[in-house]
Amino acid sequence: MISNNTKIIATIGPSCNNPELINKMIKKGMNVARLNMAHSTNNKDVIELVSIIRKEAQNAGKYVSILMDIAGPKIRINLPNQSKLKIVKNTIYSLGYSSKNEIQINMDLNFKKVNNLKSLVKVDDGKIIFKVLSLSKNVLSLRALNSGVITTNKGINFPGIELNIPSITNQDRKHIKLGLKLEIDWFALSFVRSKKDYNTFVEIYKKNQYIPIIAKIEKPEAVDNLEQIIKSFDGILIARGDLGVEMSLAKLPVIQKKIIERCRIEHKPLILATQILESMINSSIPTRAEVNDVANAVYEQVDAVMLSGETAIGKYPTETVSIMREIILDVENDGDAYKSIIYKKNNVNLRFAIGNAVKTISENLNIDAIVVMTESGSSSKVVSHFRPQANIFSMSPHLNICNRMSLFWGVISIQTKKFKSTDEMLIHSERILLDKKYIKKGQTFVMTAGVPVGITGSTNMLKIQEVEK
Repeated sequence: MISNNTKIIATIGPSCNNPELINKMIKKGMNVARLNMAHSTNNKDVIELVSIIRKEAQNAGKYVSILMDIAGPKIRINLPNQSKLKIVKNTIYSLGYSSKNEIQINMDLNFKKVNNLKSLVKVDDGKIIFKVLSLSKNVLSLRALNSGVITTNKGINFPGIELNIPSITNQDRKHIKLGLKLEIDWFALSFVRSKKDYNTFVEIYKKNQYIPIIAKIEKPEAVDNLEQIIKSFDGILIARGDLGVEMSLAKLPVIQKKIIERCRIEHKPLILATQILESMINSSIPTRAEVNDVANAVYEQVDAVMLSGETAIGKYPTETVSIMREIILDVENDGDAYKSIIYKKNNVNLRFAIGNAVKTISENLNIDAIVVMTESGSSSKVVSHFRPQANIFSMSPHLNICNRMSLFWGVISIQTKKFKSTDEMLIHSERILLDKKYIKKGQTFVMTAGVPVGITGSTNMLKIQEVEK
């Protein structure tokens, strides 16, 4: 196997935000670099980081996608006069935007609906939990259900409470405009609640400029509106951290399974995130449970698994990426990793039919490689959707498309020149595969392309080619 089919997303942070470590992470197997804008301090740092990633990817001879993760309306503890606050079980506290409250937050929230029987407030991923007693003038009266210490800037969740807040903040808009300017490859939007959030996002785009958007599923409202969200957005990220705080942890496996299944039906890429190798923030080896978590994600054939704190603030960022790739490759070398998945048909079109045919032909004829000639990356996404066993070599004349396709399962990007005919495509693609030792003389590959050449959305041709001995 040339490379891992299940892609690795690594978050860039203080532990690895320098050229040397980014270069090492790329060589160890990082396919996508995530920029977490929730912790972004200024545009200059982001601009410099994007430049470093692009340069080090080029130095390593790899195509690396950049994912800009937009924070959304993340509500946090704001303690202007102290860094931490001791919480005592059964004590009553007030929570609100005003400094008069014992627990002050960073946003002036409008609590639309409170169910006193079920409403809770959870701080720091649920480490400290409060029961809501009452609501008065956007101030919550809370009773602590356990003791502990809360520190400023920690996140807060409000399960059972309906909040009236915008999906995109003013700071988010600035970050989106910066991402467009820097021509990053993917956006991700936090705290998506409905398909309306997609419409709000694309309204910021300039004419004739589009960067695909991934919806992060981390709110109960998103689970309720799952089908429409998946149809509207370009991909899905299961953020198990906030989702596990907002909903019962016991429900997470079933919800995860449903999301994966729905993404298959809608042919959308899927990312699995949160606590994938969490223990490696401080340990050089993962736990057995974490190894199994990664393995199960591979068996589920998700497009990518994402590392967050493990690489952003962890002690072993390069080792984490290396171990992640090792686990993925070991599972993918097991033949069962490609069995038992049934890909349901929805929105069937010519491109979908060709993608299905490529998988059938490649397996029935024991094809050694698949070549996809693409202008926009859409054909490669469709071929990837069917999870063929042969390597998918996605060839495009556009560097940004090569980078973007690095997120798709099984896709190996190769930048080519512009071709004038399908015959020229066939000759040059064979030469590229031979030169890079991706294929040997006497082996066979299948190529998909579009006629007329160079037109986005014209995929309508499939050709089986045996390399002369």
